[in-house]
Amino acid sequence: PPAELSPPLSASWLAAADLQQEVYRHLAAYVPRILCLGPSGGSSREEQREEQREELACQLLLLAPLEWLLLGEEPAAGLALLQENNQPSPLCGHVFKVGEPTYSCRECAADPTCVLCMQCFLGSVHKEHRCRMTTSGGGGFCDCGDAEAWKNGPYCQKHTADGTRDTEEDPVSLLPPDLVARSYSIFSIILKYAVDLLTWEQEDLLPAGLQPPYVHQQLHNNTTTTHSKGGRKSVRYGDLQFCEQAKSVIVRNTSRQSKPLRVQVMHSSVVAHQCFALKALSWLGQIIQYSDGLRRILCQVGLQKGPEGENSSLVDRLMLNDSKMWKGARNIYHQLLMNSLLMDLKYKKIFAIQFAKNYERLQSDYVKDDHNREFSITDLSVQMFTVPSLARMLMVEENLMTTIIRTFVDHLRHRDLQGRFQFDRYTAQQAFKFGRVQSLIGDLKQVGQHIEMEPEWEAAFTLQMKLTHIISMIQEWSSTDERVLIEAYRKCLNALSHCHSSLPDGEQPISLSLAGHCVETFRYQVSQDKVSIHLPVCRLLAGLHVLLSRTEVASRFPEQLPLGELSPPLLIELPLRCLVLCAQVHAGMWRRNGFSLINQIYYYHNVKCRVEMFDKDIIMLQDLVQQNTLIEEMLHLIIMVVGERYVAGVGQVEAFDEVRREIIHQLSIRPMAHSELIKALPENGNKETGLERVIDSVASFKKPGVTGRGLYELRPEWNKHFNLYFHHYSRADQSKAEEAQRKLRRQNGEDTALPPPLPPPLCPLFGSLVNLLQCDVLLAVEGAVLQWAVEPSGGGWTESMLQRVLHLVGMALLEEQQQLENSSTDDDITFNYTCKITRPGEAPSPSGSVLALLESLQNAPHLEVHKDMITWILKVCLDVVLMQKGLHGSLAESAGVIIFQTVRDKDKAERKRKAEMARLRREKIMAQMSEMQKHFINENKELFQQSLEELESSTSSALTCVSQVCVGPRRVGGAERRQLVTCILCQEEQEVKGHGRAMVLAAFVQRSTVLSKNRHRNLPDPERYDPLFMHPDLALGIHTASCGHIMHATCWQRYFEAVQLKEQRRQQRLRGHTSYDVENGEFLCPLCECLSNTVIPLYTLLTGSFFTSVDHPSLEAWLNLTNQQTVALHSAHRKQADGQSTVNHVEPAVPEGFRVDFTPQNPFSSSISEMITTFSMSTYKVGLKVNPNEQDPRVLVLSWSTCAYTIQSIERLLMDEEKPLFGSLPCRQDDCLSSLTRFSSACWTAAPLTSVHSHFIRLLAALVQDSQVENTPCILNMDMFHLLVYMVLSYSSVHSLDQSGRSVVDSGHLHLLHLVTVAHLVQVLLTSTTEEVCMDHDSGGSEEEELTCQLYNTLRKHLGSVLPEVSSGWQLYRCVKSGLLPFLRAAALFFHYLNSAAPPADLLGPGQWEALCSYLSLPSNLLLLYHNNHTLLDPLIHRWCCHPGVRQTLQGGGVIIRFPRESNRLIDLPEDYSVLINQASSFTCPRSGGDKSRAPTLCLVCGSMLCSQSYCCQTEVDGEDVGACTAHTFTCGAGLGLFLRVRESQVLFVAGKTKGCFYPPPYLDDYGETDQGLKRGNPLHLCLFVCLFTLDFSLNQTLAGF
Repeated sequence: PPAELSPPLSASWLAAADLQQEVYRHLAAYVPRILCLGPSGGSSREEQREEQREELACQLLLLAPLEWLLLGEEPAAGLALLQENNQPSPLCGHVFKVGEPTYSCRECAADPTCVLCMQCFLGSVHKEHRCRMTTSGGGGFCDCGDAEAWKNGPYCQKHTADGTRDTEEDPVSLLPPDLVARSYSIFSIILKYAVDLLTWEQEDLLPAGLQPPYVHQQLHNNTTTTHSKGGRKSVRYGDLQFCEQAKSVIVRNTSRQSKPLRVQVMHSSVVAHQCFALKALSWLGQIIQYSDGLRRILCQVGLQKGPEGENSSLVDRLMLNDSKMWKGARNIYHQLLMNSLLMDLKYKKIFAIQFAKNYERLQSDYVKDDHNREFSITDLSVQMFTVPSLARMLMVEENLMTTIIRTFVDHLRHRDLQGRFQFDRYTAQQAFKFGRVQSLIGDLKQVGQHIEMEPEWEAAFTLQMKLTHIISMIQEWSSTDERVLIEAYRKCLNALSHCHSSLPDGEQPISLSLAGHCVETFRYQVSQDKVSIHLPVCRLLAGLHVLLSRTEVASRFPEQLPLGELSPPLLIELPLRCLVLCAQVHAGMWRRNGFSLINQIYYYHNVKCRVEMFDKDIIMLQDLVQQNTLIEEMLHLIIMVVGERYVAGVGQVEAFDEVRREIIHQLSIRPMAHSELIKALPENGNKETGLERVIDSVASFKKPGVTGRGLYELRPEWNKHFNLYFHHYSRADQSKAEEAQRKLRRQNGEDTALPPPLPPPLCPLFGSLVNLLQCDVLLAVEGAVLQWAVEPSGGGWTESMLQRVLHLVGMALLEEQQQLENSSTDDDITFNYTCKITRPGEAPSPSGSVLALLESLQNAPHLEVHKDMITWILKVCLDVVLMQKGLHGSLAESAGVIIFQTVRDKDKAERKRKAEMARLRREKIMAQMSEMQKHFINENKELFQQSLEELESSTSSALTCVSQVCVGPRRVGGAERRQLVTCILCQEEQEVKGHGRAMVLAAFVQRSTVLSKNRHRNLPDPERYDPLFMHPDLALGIHTASCGHIMHATCWQRYFEAVQLKEQRRQQRLRGHTSYDVENGEFLCPLCECLSNTVIPLYTLLTGSFFTSVDHPSLEAWLNLTNQQTVALHSAHRKQADGQSTVNHVEPAVPEGFRVDFTPQNPFSSSISEMITTFSMSTYKVGLKVNPNEQDPRVLVLSWSTCAYTIQSIERLLMDEEKPLFGSLPCRQDDCLSSLTRFSSACWTAAPLTSVHSHFIRLLAALVQDSQVENTPCILNMDMFHLLVYMVLSYSSVHSLDQSGRSVVDSGHLHLLHLVTVAHLVQVLLTSTTEEVCMDHDSGGSEEEELTCQLYNTLRKHLGSVLPEVSSGWQLYRCVKSGLLPFLRAAALFFHYLNSAAPPADLLGPGQWEALCSYLSLPSNLLLLYHNNHTLLDPLIHRWCCHPGVRQTLQGGGVIIRFPRESNRLIDLPEDYSVLINQASSFTCPRSGGDKSRAPTLCLVCGSMLCSQSYCCQTEVDGEDVGACTAHTFTCGAGLGLFLRVRESQVLFVAGKTKGCFYPPPYLDDYGETDQGLKRGNPLHLCLFVCLFTLDFSLNQTLAGF
């Protein structure tokens, strides 16, 4: 045996002089024999068995000898001993599988790449912190135990730091010396063998010592296809010529694509050894898990330099040949590197140095490669560059930063003469290359990401978004050292000067004069000359300038800074051009340039880019202080330059003040969810926004409702901080915020003025910024706009312009007021805005002062909306003037209040007068309307009196009729109400009649398994299936739903023909997937667009008036009469079949008046009969999945079946929702049930009478013995409600032959109900379980309990020991009541709609047993049905019990359905979503040889896990390939399915092969929000409200509408 060969073989190897030669000789002999047999060509199961055989042979013949040689003893014992003596490091090192959940602590992680596995997370302190949950893409490992990865809590409970262990101790020293020696030898041989084979480039030769004895050839396809998850797949096996032919075919067929597949013809032994090389690397990774000493030895072997010198180690060879390997090889050796080098801190440093030295070459290979980054060795950079100690060491010793930047810049060669990047002429190939180069930016900021981009302008913004966090980190790093900050500022200023000197202006400066001032500037037309949105040097200087202020370096070392060299053209020229461009775009001057420029302006202001673009431009303009829309934009710019101070260094604020201000202004628009706020805030390098630090202080959280989400609402005390011209508002946001704030102030009874908030004080370096507000030029502009507003006929102003001027005036007044309050002497006051706006000579205005213009505008009728704002400005101005005159403190405040109160009182009086006039006007109008109503009533007294009398009569009749009955002789009859309906297509009103034009109801018929208790039953063969007897497991039913909209049959036919014609006219290439399939008869309701596939005809009841003179026979008499009728029908059918009667045939006695040859007259018009056939054919096609066949006798049965099944599903829904049986259904469901029941009662008129009679005879024979009917079903294999509906509906055809006039159909219906109820009673007792007793009960038994025990004992006499002995009559009766209740409720619904019988008041509320029995003409003690007719029923019960199927089923020969049937529920889901992700991560594709599924999907109906959205699991259904989920729906849900896509956190509804939709999952975070796609990463927990909503959604059978 192979297992016995390992010990002697290892001993002979150990004694050999050349161990490598012996091992190679063994591998050369066995590897080709095991691994190069080629594809078997059999089924997937045979291939799986072949793979298992190969694995076993490799373990026994190849790996086991190596383990014996390494350990020197039996491997299991040796490995156990190694693990026992090992002292593992505290590092977890768990390598993540694809889709496995990972956790990162937002509070303690050093950066977002520091993650924990699920086990470590649950055992760590971070479980109680703010965490982020994501799914792994595979390849990384758990950072538990790495102290550098965590600020706090680096260890979980399992991986605690061992204080007794010396971290510097060499783990190799703990191993036996002989084991160490053998390990060095074996690891060197195996690792060299694997590296040689994986880097081998010869296709028909092997390395020395591995020459094979065979000469077969094998064809390989080395490409990334869906058919080869490992990147390489053997597709042919044979001789050289055969393989070369296959290669040429594949290359020729795939060359039509953009790039043909790479195909190689390789020697089969080469392929075999390469396969074993991968197995050997995996084996090494498993062995070193047992001992840190073995791991250290493998690291030494892998990094030991060879005789070639530089880059000659085995690890170097693997890295440098990475791009030449296929995907499977890369994955395996990458995992080995992570399990070995990256888990050993000493050799992790050495490996990082080698990686940094080869960085440029590795990145160049990756850029040329076509595999994704996760399959490249460059992806390991995140494992080293994110470690602070390693990163600092590499930057200092290996100059890593320079290497990364040089590598990045070298790959972007498209630059202009000034060295600037050019993105405007990118080809698709260059765009692909840039998409790969941008991954290098992740190494700069120590985070690896990849964002796909498109050519042209998107490339520049992609680069900007990548660099945003890096630039911010560089600025923060510069501020940590004063010398670095000063030097960075100098160099940046020099670079900006160089850029400015190269600007192609070439013109002399021009002079501009305004308001008595003159300035020299350059002429530059933004609309004509070149302009760029990307100004990185200018914006970097703005950021450094803010840091000079924040760190106070500018005030402490002014002599070291070149502040004197700053000039306006140098600093503001370029940002100003950019902002002018934005203003022109907003003014509509660039509309002919398409969406390219609009998109660039959008990203310029977007939260992802604005921190280092728009915000920095504003700061640069703060460093120094043609159309109406452009004037508005200029005024807005001045507001932003002066007022935006919430940047540390510009204003005296902290970082959290800036975040708080952002939140205030976002919540001023409307209440927002947590996710909306996160999106609106910029993230830092760790993907944090700082929201949680301040949100609770400014907002209150409103918990979510059943289907909503939690919202944050701004606290009222923070409304005063609202700034209408907040610089991050878009125009839409500004408009919404203004409307919301004005509405709020009106609700609070305040004026609608929106004054600017109090600004924070400026830092000293930016202190002169406020002088912009009082400069003569701005005052001239303000005076001009106000003057235009005084003369409304002029066209030079807009309300937006005036609103901005008022805001600027308010800002200046608040600035002066703050300066007055904070100043101690008059010398401190440098801001005299009020002096300039109150004295005409100060402000250059031709019409007087700004204040005078404001006073004249205060009561202007055309400026009513700005009146409150102007009044507020005048009040503040008055306060400032009083403060200047020395009325400080309370005296100035009281004086201002008195004066302002006078103005306000006048306003209030005016408003009160207007409100009183409006009230009087409303009262006058209401009096006129009341007078008109009285006049109309007086003129139509007779009409109103008649209506009142009808209302009183109907009310009194309802009160006098105490006991309503829906079936039987006591049923309350009467003429049916006249029903007028309107066609939704032609809008014509018509009465519903049996002989009129057909009116139809749009409906949708579908298969359903909502009530199924056996989803494993195979679908019936449509050709041989007999649907007459429905099994009680309700495995498959036919459900009908309707939207309730009515049409003429002819109108619907024309509409459907138009839909068909429209579909046919559409060109094939333009046809996309629609929500309906015309070829299957589907259409959308013309009114509500609800999915439909048929129509239900409408007509009145068939039953005539009620006669009290006819006889109402007993059950026994009715059964005898019915038996005689069935015998006569048997005889008539035989005659018809034989053509003539035989001589010996004896004619049976025919009841008086019963005419078997009578043909009832069809009571319907031809159009209604046609619609009856249409709906019947629809249920037939859907139910059996066959082509229409009007002669098939099963058509009628399926029409009855959809009526019964729909009623059962509605009853179950009402029961689960605890709603009343009557009065709680929506109108559409009520109309659907009414129309469906009436259709079912009349559809027999369109079928052959012989088939209808045959159905009734077979149905009755299932309960009452009929010698001429064979193969009747067992009582346990029939659903009694379906049986009741079928018998009642088919009995009408038999009763129509009775022309005696002495009986009515109601008697038959009542007796059928009694008979089926008794049968169901027996059915419930046979299947009852009474082992457990829920509560104690008195020993004294009631009549019900005694009768129940008697019937149960009768059943035990017939069946013997099959039924257990039960002593508790109370328990039995309880089972009977609960088991019969659903049947009685469904029967009440059926007869209610069949006979239009009004329900009693007791059933309009919660259901009651007595009221239900009374409504059905049943005794409240149902056992009396048996007791009062036991002589008649005993033989029937004996026959039911003696059926062989009963005993067989009760003894375990079949599935026992117990009553009441439990409602189906969706599967139980774990409370924590990460548990579900963890379960899905271990799910393997059932058809891909153990590969992990990329999209595991959970069926919420049965709990099966499926591999969706993958070609590997496609299945053929009805001749068409469909995915795994769609295929599963046909076995689990009759074509309907409800799934949870685990990794995407989405619910998927599937209906058929082409319809489906996504829905939010039942998992919410702490903020009441779902996280589809797991983008936010908040921990998710199960929400029962959402689960119930989803279940209700599916139970209502609305899936197919999507």
